[in-house]
Amino acid sequence: MNLIELLKSCRYGVALTGAGISTPSGIPDFRSPTGLYSKYPENVFDIDYLYNNPEGFYRFCKEALIPMADAKPNVAHYLLAKLEQKGYIKAVITQNIDGLHQKAGSQNIIELHGSIYNYYCIKCLKRYTIDDVKNMLSKTSVPKCSCSGMIRPDIVFFGEQLPQKALSEAEYHSINCDLMIVFGSSLLVYPAAQFPYIAKMNGSKLIIVNSGRTGLDHICDLKIEKELSTFANEFFSSGSDFLN
Repeated sequence: MNLIELLKSCRYGVALTGAGISTPSGIPDFRSPTGLYSKYPENVFDIDYLYNNPEGFYRFCKEALIPMADAKPNVAHYLLAKLEQKGYIKAVITQNIDGLHQKAGSQNIIELHGSIYNYYCIKCLKRYTIDDVKNMLSKTSVPKCSCSGMIRPDIVFFGEQLPQKALSEAEYHSINCDLMIVFGSSLLVYPAAQFPYIAKMNGSKLIIVNSGRTGLDHICDLKIEKELSTFANEFFSSGSDFLN
């Protein structure tokens, strides 16, 4: 069966997305030759790095994270929004923090690792926006709250637990779906990589669309070895009747 046939026959589709869906939008991944780790320390997303070297982290934030807000969704993001609109998928579980699914029009998005758009004070928990922090960083190296506490992004650093609400929602969809489509994830980072496995163990079909091998190629029902924007453009062309 091809992907369109699987989508037509499913009653409860779910998508899981990783960094590969956003690289065509100009957002670098981590480990490629031009990825974030080619320019910044590999521990830049460790929670200890944030607290021990806040100036270094916020230099990275100013140069690499905040500019992500200017990125535009690509055709693969729009494809998932269209599949949700047509009722083929019920939710998008994402490892990404860039907010591009929202920009493309997806509605039911579970952000496992938080969002670059949200910040909070580590002392009093007051909430801040990305624009607040961007303005602060034009005047200081580390943004501080009015209570003097450091402001941090509401993302999940290595060394921190994923938010329980997001985990519970992702697990619920993984248990109940009968089709899971993975877009642009190597499926090597846990706990995100456990959700396709949970889906498969509960009887779901598993489709992986990724350029390169993944950690779960050996259990998937269909592997499509393509760059995501190429795949999405081809899908829109071949599935035009299906999507209308």
